[in-house]
This record gives sequence, C-alpha cells and structure tokens, in this order.
Amino acid sequence: MIYARGPASVAAAVQATRTIPIVAIDLESDPIAKGFAKSLARPGGNVTGIFLDLPELSAKQLQLIREIVPKLSRVALLGDPQDNAAQLRATERAAKTFGVEVQTFEGRTAAELDAGLEGASRIRAGAVLIFSSPIVFAHSTRIAAIARDKRLPTVSLFTEFAEAGGLLTYGPSIREAQRRCGVYVGKILSGAKPRELPIERPEKFELVINLKTAKALGLTIPPSLLLRADQVIDP
Repeated sequence: MIYARGPASVAAAVQATRTIPIVAIDLESDPIAKGFAKSLARPGGNVTGIFLDLPELSAKQLQLIREIVPKLSRVALLGDPQDNAAQLRATERAAKTFGVEVQTFEGRTAAELDAGLEGASRIRAGAVLIFSSPIVFAHSTRIAAIARDKRLPTVSLFTEFAEAGGLLTYGPSIREAQRRCGVYVGKILSGAKPRELPIERPEKFELVINLKTAKALGLTIPPSLLLRADQVIDP
C-alpha cells in the first residue's frame, strides 16, 4: 500500500496506480472533485484517508487575526495559487466583507516563502495569512522566525506552526490525522478494502495562540480570545 501526504503526493500516487491501496492526508483537495472517490462514505476506488477541503477556515483565520490587530487594513496572503485556490477565493471574499486589502504572494517552495515574507514586509502588511501546504508544515520554524524578525503577525492552519513560533493557528491537528491514517493502514494490511473505508474529515479544530510571540511583536491578545483558545503557549 501507499501512504501519501499532501496534494502533490496524493495526485502522483493516484496517477501511478488505481489498484494499490492509498491512504492519504490531503488538507487542500476535494477528493470527489479530483476524481479520487465517488463519495466520502463509500470511496469506491483505491483511495481513502483524511481530506479537509474546508476553504472557509481561511476566512475564519482572517477573522481571528482581526481580533488581535483590530485596525488591520492590509493582509498578505502566502500560498500555492493552484493547491490553495479555493482558500484564496474564500479569503478574498471575507476580506471584502471586512474592508481589508489583500495582496497575494506565491509560496510553493522555501525560497518563495522567504520572498513572500519579504514582500509582506515591503508592503507593510498588518498580518500574513499562510495557507496550508506540506512545504509550510516542513518549514514552520523558519517561517515563524523570519516573520518575528520582520515583525509580521502570522496565522496558519497547523497547530505545529504556533508551537514553532507562529502567532496564531486555527485548524485540525496533524498529529490526530496521522494517527487516524495509521488506523486505516492497519485495517488495510489486515484485509480491509479502501473502497469501503469512509474518507474522514477532521472534526476537531484547535485555536492555538503563542503568547510569547505576541509579546515579542508588541501585541495584546484580547482576554475573550484567550478564553476561547484550546492552547496558549506562554513563556
């Protein structure tokens, strides 16, 4: 069987085989629209696992960062124009509602992420919304450090990003998603068919705030937001 994490890995695995079982974590793709499955309840093919496909989470992240930066007028969006297309659209719609100007920077590679943060600093963005991708997950510590140096408040999907020094995250737990995929791997190796294993969507979303980073950026976290947080990272 194949364990694939991220949209590029999942797409490559599906292109390579329609018979070998694939267990996937993909937080960017719609598995039905992509043709990976006939339905979430009964995938019907060789792909199952954890898919998110909730682009409106990015709009929620924008709403949350506005609570910390109430006079927010300009936000930099950093991500992959292809894999994050739905997230970009949802965020742009929310930004219009909030009266916030957005500017998009590409972040498909580590070098582009660095350049995007430089661009966000150059336009004097009040915050940076970083869309989900395996490259962001892999470089969370580096991104958080650069953003702190440039005094850029950041918000992203992964809990691990806040743990690495990002200001705020709101999204599912990757650790839990990996654990659930491990359960699916075990079932398939014991004889279960991926076509009969329902595709899951994360059900719990965690709000994590790094208070140490907030203090370093000179930001005050509203008490109401702290009370809603699932985890507060405090020095």
